[in-house]
Amino acid sequence: MLWHRPGALLARAVRSVHWEPQLSALRPIIHTHTHVHARQSNRTFTTSPPSAATAEPAIPITAAPPIDFSDPNAIPARILPASPSYFTGSPKFIDHFLKLDLLRARYAALPTVDPSEAPKTTWLKIGALRDAVNEMVPQAKYKRLQKILARLNLIRPDLMPLEVKETLDFFTQKTAAVKDNRVISVPDDKGRAFGVGRRKTSSARVWLVEGDGQVLVNGKPLTEVFPRVHTREEALWPLHSTKRIDKYNVWALTRGGGVTGQAEAMIVALAKALIVHEPALKPVLRRAGCVTTDPRQVERKKPGHLKARKKPAWVKR
Repeated sequence: MLWHRPGALLARAVRSVHWEPQLSALRPIIHTHTHVHARQSNRTFTTSPPSAATAEPAIPITAAPPIDFSDPNAIPARILPASPSYFTGSPKFIDHFLKLDLLRARYAALPTVDPSEAPKTTWLKIGALRDAVNEMVPQAKYKRLQKILARLNLIRPDLMPLEVKETLDFFTQKTAAVKDNRVISVPDDKGRAFGVGRRKTSSARVWLVEGDGQVLVNGKPLTEVFPRVHTREEALWPLHSTKRIDKYNVWALTRGGGVTGQAEAMIVALAKALIVHEPALKPVLRRAGCVTTDPRQVERKKPGHLKARKKPAWVKR
């Protein structure tokens, strides 16, 4: 603020006194010039009517003819996209997706079949779908589309509407009918079931037959091959978990690896052989962890390390 600086305020007052006479002398000239300019502007933008001699002929303005709404071709219209999905990144795919979603909502009340009884269908791969619609379809949207297709495919075949069939045909691969090539294993003519299992570098082959609970591994009793109680229980875990330890005789051949690896390989082989005799036990054996093969392997030793990851102790010098 100027009152905080008295010196600056005093200097401004002295300058204003010095220039006041000169500004007073210039004021009439400025006023006169402004007045002349105002008169010129008034003459330029006058609103008085022009004389008949200088008047220009008026251009006739006619109104547009009335619109005949009974004639569609006479109605002026602007260009509209064929679909609201035009403004999305992939309009053709979005149209197909919305159509499938509408069909799912429309026929949601129709009875369905179990997924295992649904018709075997191979849907278009994402690459083939991109070529069909000529658009870049994201992976996430393609998975959502597959879920809707799977839901529509569960409708009972005898009650499936025609439009649903035609829509599903568009997304079906045009190949030969998908065949179920699974071979159902059954015991041989002697009542033996066979199974193979692997763990690390060990492998096991097991023959299972109905009996009184005898077990031979490589032609020897179980106690000689697996001295530890824990290892013996682990090898026969499929029979223990299903309470079938005294209903079957086991003949096993194991090779490779160590005692633990052979016992874990025998678990998978024995479970597969037991499923051949009693397929209904597969869910129980899966929950017990006997059906799935453990894919883990021993990590290799690296150069300069004492073991796979252990390093030698650091010394200063």
